[in-house]
Amino acid sequence: MAASGETSLENTHVGKKKRLPKRYWEVTDEEGKTDGKKQKEDHVQTPKLTDPKIKQKNTRGPRTGGGNVISGKSDQFPGSAPIPNEKLKKFKRGEKGKLPPRPHHKLRDAVVRSEAATELAQKQNARYDLLLPEDAGFLEGDEDEDTCTISQDDIADAVDITSGAKYFNLVLSQFGPYRLDYSKNGRHLLLGGRRGHVTCLDWQSKQLMCEMNVMETVNDVKWLHTEAMFAVAQKKWLYIYDNRGIELHCIRKFNDVLRMQFLPYHFLLATASATGFLQYLDVSVGQEVAAVCTKAGRLDVMAQNPHNAIIHLGHANGTVTLWSPNQKEPLVKMLCHSGGVRSVAVDKTGTYMVTSGMDKKLKVYDIRSYKPLQSYFLPAGASCLALSQRGLLSAATGDVVQVYRDVWSSPVTKPYMAHRTKGTVWGAHFCPFEDVLGVGHAEGFTSMIVPGAGEPNFDGLDANPYRSSKQRQEWEVKALLDKIQPELICLDPGQLSQVDHSTWEQRHQDKVQALGFDPLAKEKFTPRLKTKGRSSSGKVEKRKKQVAHEDQRDVIRQTVEDRMKIEKERKEKENKEAAVAGQKSALDRFRK
Repeated sequence: MAASGETSLENTHVGKKKRLPKRYWEVTDEEGKTDGKKQKEDHVQTPKLTDPKIKQKNTRGPRTGGGNVISGKSDQFPGSAPIPNEKLKKFKRGEKGKLPPRPHHKLRDAVVRSEAATELAQKQNARYDLLLPEDAGFLEGDEDEDTCTISQDDIADAVDITSGAKYFNLVLSQFGPYRLDYSKNGRHLLLGGRRGHVTCLDWQSKQLMCEMNVMETVNDVKWLHTEAMFAVAQKKWLYIYDNRGIELHCIRKFNDVLRMQFLPYHFLLATASATGFLQYLDVSVGQEVAAVCTKAGRLDVMAQNPHNAIIHLGHANGTVTLWSPNQKEPLVKMLCHSGGVRSVAVDKTGTYMVTSGMDKKLKVYDIRSYKPLQSYFLPAGASCLALSQRGLLSAATGDVVQVYRDVWSSPVTKPYMAHRTKGTVWGAHFCPFEDVLGVGHAEGFTSMIVPGAGEPNFDGLDANPYRSSKQRQEWEVKALLDKIQPELICLDPGQLSQVDHSTWEQRHQDKVQALGFDPLAKEKFTPRLKTKGRSSSGKVEKRKKQVAHEDQRDVIRQTVEDRMKIEKERKEKENKEAAVAGQKSALDRFRK
């Protein structure tokens, strides 16, 4: 029995073996002919509907229309997934502009396409927001503990080694006090001492890029569009250096410069001088764009609005003026303090402005309505203000730096953090994309750790802290191609997408005055002279009224057609919104 079982198993195993194909020298002529016939038959039978691939291709229906899918069942949730309204509002960029009239069909189509592209970008940003999971964290104390009493040493000991290394002090007591500036991507630091010491470094790796002494007073320093160039406002003139300390240019038109602001998307360097002049320098071509005499005396308080590139200047009479390179007069003039203005700061959304004055008050204004929201009294006043990307406010009073949270939403009674430096503070600036506050004082520079100050998610196409030299070169070329002209700087950037009808009417009036007649006016109807009594006054008036009625009917017909078309578009929009509102969600299948 065992022998027979073994034999049967062997036979079964042999029967299941795959038959190997014969070699070409082993195949006879008759077998080759039969194989060729089989191949032809297989080739003819291939396009049958029984082929699973072709069946899959033919039976697959549209995903959005509720057709059949691979499994043969209809899609319960057709269309793309709905986007929450909160996400859409977060990425909304202004209201839709009014469409131009029907005769301007080319302009109307261009506006419609632009609005469709804007709406698509808004939806894509709302969907891609799920890929940005990083969130800003704040410092939280124990029960009955104020966070302002926690020292920087305790914070550096509690965090990891990389974060703790961001708190450090540079003892530079010989050439202070110091002003500072961070590059746009937050990677590089620029320091300028009052007594001529200028240095730039990669502050995260502590690698020194250049260090020099210009042998004269330095009033302010500012990075330009990249970390390869920076501007130094020296005692007499404005100088441009590269990151190796080589002097590239000396601009003698810009003399006695006290403060500077750089507009990255316009490639403009705005300077405020001791002679009361506000000047704009286009760093891409090296030419002066505008020079405005403010007639307000010495200008040593300056800030920019990142939202619309408007320059804010503070004056000794307590006013703050808003300037554009297109006008010789201030766009807005606000009386903010009863004494001189000491410092001004504007948040990145362009909504709030914070000012401090000689009257020892710190005020928060809503720039949209130009009205004060909050007013705080500081015993010694604030000499230097700075706003972070997440809305934290830094106010320096003597040698004490205080950081506040939510100064515009609700009244603040105590600071969020506080730190005492070794000397009087002369400049403060938050580092982009980092929880770091740089403070320049009389004894050097201090880098503070301020949890929750920086934006955790950065845009790699705009400001990438980890970009290589090749990426920086490509970004620089693209930024030059996308440079915004200074003529487009205005209070409301949303007006740039609208049509200025009054300007067109003014042009038309100028054209009428130049020609002596209106070229667009319709010619007056003059009846033709007829004989045999057919040109009497009654017949002529009758013909004039008949032509006028025909023109009026044409206008009425066109108006009715336009109204019907608008009504049809409105109904289609309502039906579309109703269909979207009744659409099922992916979580509806869990409901009972």
